[in-house]
Amino acid sequence: MERQLKLTMAVPISTKSEAIKRREVRLERLHRRRQKRLAFSAALMIAAVAAFLFFSTKSPQAFSASGEFKLANPADLPPAPEGPAPFEGVKLGVVSSGTETGEPGEPAAMAAQLQELPQESTAEPEVQEPRQVLQAIPTQAQVISYPEGAPMLYYAQSGDSLGVLAVRFGVEVQDISSSDPLPSDGFIPEGQLLLIPNRLDETTSPLKLIPDSEVVNSPSAVGFDVDEFVRQAGGYLARYEEAVYGFGTMRGADIIEKVALEFSIHPRLLLALLEYESGWVYGGPQTNQQKTYPLGVSNSDTIGLYKQLEAAAGIIASGYYGWREGTVVVLEFPDGNEVRLSAELNCGTVGLMHFFSKQGNFPEWAEALYGEKGFAWTYQNMFGDPWLRAVDFEPLFTPDVLQPELQLPFEKGVTWSMTVGPHAAWGAAAVRAALDFAPPSAETGCQTNWAWVNAAGPGLVVRSEDGAVVVDMDGDGNEQTGWNIIYLHIATNKRVPVGTWVEAGDHIGHPSCEGGISTGTHLHIVRKYNGEWVPADGPLGFVMSGWRAKAGSASLSGWLVRNDQVVKASVVGATSSHISLDD
Repeated sequence: MERQLKLTMAVPISTKSEAIKRREVRLERLHRRRQKRLAFSAALMIAAVAAFLFFSTKSPQAFSASGEFKLANPADLPPAPEGPAPFEGVKLGVVSSGTETGEPGEPAAMAAQLQELPQESTAEPEVQEPRQVLQAIPTQAQVISYPEGAPMLYYAQSGDSLGVLAVRFGVEVQDISSSDPLPSDGFIPEGQLLLIPNRLDETTSPLKLIPDSEVVNSPSAVGFDVDEFVRQAGGYLARYEEAVYGFGTMRGADIIEKVALEFSIHPRLLLALLEYESGWVYGGPQTNQQKTYPLGVSNSDTIGLYKQLEAAAGIIASGYYGWREGTVVVLEFPDGNEVRLSAELNCGTVGLMHFFSKQGNFPEWAEALYGEKGFAWTYQNMFGDPWLRAVDFEPLFTPDVLQPELQLPFEKGVTWSMTVGPHAAWGAAAVRAALDFAPPSAETGCQTNWAWVNAAGPGLVVRSEDGAVVVDMDGDGNEQTGWNIIYLHIATNKRVPVGTWVEAGDHIGHPSCEGGISTGTHLHIVRKYNGEWVPADGPLGFVMSGWRAKAGSASLSGWLVRNDQVVKASVVGATSSHISLDD
């Protein structure tokens, strides 16, 4: 009953190179800007330290005379902020949207405002940038430091948990305190005030650049018409067509929508990145590089819009979920330099930071994120203020969220094997959200198998194509909202059609190798909530028929645990991996 391991759909990550002349001009501009602002930054930091020392003797966060830290009276602490202060201190240039409701600006106005990027020469050889000491970007991305021993006041964000916060701040779980109870293994209520020792020397700015709901394909994407937006913009993307393997010739807008759904990355974000990197949305590519690699991910395996969007979505997701799970706390640039991420950032901002860290070294990264006409400027001109929209859709997670009751996705009495423990949900996303199961078979490899994959829970089938079946459990017809179950590698033959309402135990289809990359017939099952892939082992653990998923330390390892019973993942279908739905 051997089963071969499914290869994950890894997305190659590369970095783009720039012409030498353009690089030198850009670096010189950054150098002059730094020199002008460093003095101001230094004065600002000195003032901040002085203010802390002054107020520490008067505020409820002060140390006692003996040096022992005293927990504040909650009534005396500052109130939780009502909302982030987006783009505080960031010069966004002229914003033509002209709306205070977050509506997109007029295409004609946008086209007039967005600057043409200079012509690049693709013939020049790539030149290695000299290693440099990373410095603060004045005002927007200055290095943050605190007096030794001073605790930080941190307001919990949506999806925060104690273990992950400890990793981000570089402390032990027991070092984190609050005047309110702290859940040991669940989500911390958004806005709850925590006191955390500061043990990080230098980090990026804590400035949040974009909300989570504008990075994942969340409820805020419901009703956004990609096709209409692209048509009205009238740029190169509106006329673009591309042959996509397995789907024939696809229009540019359809490719955007496909990648947004498959990777669960917000279509507005993909459009803004495409415009920022290559001008495809309102204008057109100005260089062969922009035409061939419109998202700037220069790699022979990522030629064309579809592959570029897949690669970009994978890089963004790896940063987003790496921050969510505590596996990404440092950014590494192509030249080998690193910078520690501020522990106060949100997942969406880290996803964006991670993308641009693969596009260039620190100066280019800083210019893209904090520059006068960087990505934030482009995004706001296209779609208005993302933080205004986020008010209606966040938080994406609340402490009272529970997984609906689910059962193992098999027929009763049929023994399957758990082949892979918690692992990547889709593409290069660094979230261990999925589980793999192989049906009984006397043959290995990609063979026809007539075992049934059954629905783990009730819901409406909203997608059934390319080996994937998506069941929307709240039945509103949108996989961006609420709980969704994704069944991957479902054979075309007898696959449940779109529009079908299924109950737990109803047939979904037969396992296969269809959809993605697979070397053996199996089922890949994963959950989403409000557009986020949900880790299988975490505050919202994957539980089916009372079996709870546990991730192993080794890649692709893991278990299912129910009371004193344990099922261990095995790629060869060992007896210890066998599991069946109870009668």
